[in-house]
Amino acid sequence: MEVYLMFSFCRKEIIKESKESYFRRGGSVTMADEEVKFSAEQEALVVKSWSVMKKNAGELGLKFFLRAFEIAPSATKLFPFLRDSTVPLEKNPKLKTHAMSVFIMTCESAAQLRKAGKVTVRDSTLKKLGTVHAKYGVVDEHFDVVRFALLDTIKEAVPEMWCPEMKDAWRVAYDQLAAAIKKEMVAPPAP
Repeated sequence: MEVYLMFSFCRKEIIKESKESYFRRGGSVTMADEEVKFSAEQEALVVKSWSVMKKNAGELGLKFFLRAFEIAPSATKLFPFLRDSTVPLEKNPKLKTHAMSVFIMTCESAAQLRKAGKVTVRDSTLKKLGTVHAKYGVVDEHFDVVRFALLDTIKEAVPEMWCPEMKDAWRVAYDQLAAAIKKEMVAPPAP
């Protein structure tokens, strides 16, 4: 029996469930090599909300990461620049720079998904992102936490626009990016 892992945000734990139960609840699995299914309506919702958020990308990027660390505090250990830092997370200049960069990359990838017909990233490659994520020990559950933190951040950033359709559009776009990164996650060779 295939088992799917789900992160319970209320209880902050990983729950295993059967494939049948997962799909009965409406779960879906997105594979990186599947055709991108992103409608014009989804694209419009993402583009509209991103155009509002873009001017505050630095602040929102930091909120996004702080939310992820609130959900999964141990995830800070995945970032070499945070491991030995005594600077509080919200004041850490390296985290601020990284958070803004990741937030912008994620949002721009989402905004162009339908037009490009595939996941694309600026200033990097999916292969490089996959290698780095594998090197630092990122696992599927981390992507789930990041998705939740991203959606929470966007909901807070554009509350007047937020609706179930917008949530779904951002979820689909994020899942496509995550699947593309996961596809490139190959463990680095042992030294």
